[in-house]
Amino acid sequence: MRALRCLLQSFVVAFLVCLSHGDSFGADAGERIGIWNGKAPTGDGNSESVETWITVHRAPKPNGTAVVICPGGGYGGLVTGAEGHGIAEWLNGHGIAGIVLEYRLPKGRTYVPLLDAQRAIRTVRANAKAWQIDPERIGIMGFSAGGHLASTSATHFDNGDPNATDAVDRVSCRPDFAILVYPVITMNETTHRGSRTNLLGENPSDKLIELFSNEKQVNEKTPPTFLAHAIDDKAVVIENSRMFHAALKKHKVYCELLELPSGGHGLNGYKGPMWDAWQQKSLAWLNEIEVVE
Repeated sequence: MRALRCLLQSFVVAFLVCLSHGDSFGADAGERIGIWNGKAPTGDGNSESVETWITVHRAPKPNGTAVVICPGGGYGGLVTGAEGHGIAEWLNGHGIAGIVLEYRLPKGRTYVPLLDAQRAIRTVRANAKAWQIDPERIGIMGFSAGGHLASTSATHFDNGDPNATDAVDRVSCRPDFAILVYPVITMNETTHRGSRTNLLGENPSDKLIELFSNEKQVNEKTPPTFLAHAIDDKAVVIENSRMFHAALKKHKVYCELLELPSGGHGLNGYKGPMWDAWQQKSLAWLNEIEVVE
């Protein structure tokens, strides 16, 4: 009898822990929306009959800010839990809408993740009024390879096509700010090899390597950017963030790099003092650029 009581108590504790961490028991599932109407471009003038999905997690007490979230996964998968819906829930707690992007994986089609990210930003901006979002306070956030995608979106954008028949295509895909957490940035020597191979292929051209080495694509129009990276990250070395930060400073773009003393890649499994530190500091930074109060 005593053993049974202990077992029941253990289940209760586990249930409460799940609740406190926003697991599936109490988390808002959000609204899952297709962004291509079932016909997604591949970047070579063609399209494919597939869909790309975003999940819109609206804040209970919205402040008008929204973030498109790009999970990591080395361009070979998507870590949509801790680096996606978990982040959206955290943002919701601070009045920020979190939009989790399930971008298409390259699989020989280099441009499809960027096309998806650009479309996601346009979709949020086109629906800003209906979703209680300020169209000038839409940012992008990414982790690891998702950080590469986010930094690509922050350096490769346009103002939209005013003559497009699709209302979404008429608006800009430039993010108003970017938050990059242990991001892959370069496709040169200090890259994460797996991400590079999955994105660019086994033997990419020098032109393609330079185009997706985002430290080389920064200019004065690149949006304000916050970066966080552990100095002991062996999978994606901190030089990625340092190069991007240096390029931002060179072009006088408002930026900050938080160098964390430990945590490695993934910051101790998305928990603990290093994980808490980047979240606290990034919120303070958003306050500095007057995106949140």
